Amino acid sequence: MRADVEYSPVGEGLGMSEFWLYVWMRRVAVIAAHVIAVGLTVLISLLSRPGTSLFSWHPVCMSIAYLLCLTEGILLFSPEGTPFCFKARKGKVRLHWFIQALVILAAATGVGFMVASKNVSERPHLATWHSLLGVGTLAATFLQSACGICLLFPKLLKLSPPRLKLYHATCGLVVYLLATVTVVSAMFSDWFQATVKGVVWYAFLLLPLFPALVIMNQITNAYLPRKKITT
Repeated sequence: MRADVEYSPVGEGLGMSEFWLYVWMRRVAVIAAHVIAVGLTVLISLLSRPGTSLFSWHPVCMSIAYLLCLTEGILLFSPEGTPFCFKARKGKVRLHWFIQALVILAAATGVGFMVASKNVSERPHLATWHSLLGVGTLAATFLQSACGICLLFPKLLKLSPPRLKLYHATCGLVVYLLATVTVVSAMFSDWFQATVKGVVWYAFLLLPLFPALVIMNQITNAYLPRKKITT
């Protein structure tokens, strides 16, 4: 079984000057995505005042899981470079596994604090769109991790590695977009609107969208086939 895949080239049809301008803009965008991921995580953690209540740990854990770790775990494979020193793909894959494990650990911890907070305050569970989206995102994260494990055993599934990588990357993009929608929905919660107001609230609302656009561009450029996969 073989997969005949031609991936979309980056900068195809551009002149030399336009090509380098395109590369430079992509690098700036990736750097900005790193800065936004780290910045939002730090700001939300500070606004949450961790330790003041059980709930205060929920935004901290979830921002670490999805704003920071999930973003960095995907940008790790960006051709524009990452803050990490790994150049060999094998090293990047191992670090990707470690970061994704942190995503699951932090997300599960965040959900645990949220459930405990709801139980203590005797408030109903899954009563908002944010909570429903959060459950969907967590479930999709576990499924995506299982898909990643399948990459270790391609022969058992009788699928070619290129096809599995395409499925894994596509599912990863879906998970990230779902996580972005969940994060944005959190901005409409009573807690966040009481904490952040005015123009700053709109900045928090829009900033998570930029890394999502960068990651969408990265995955589509790397894995979008120009012609149908044949087996």
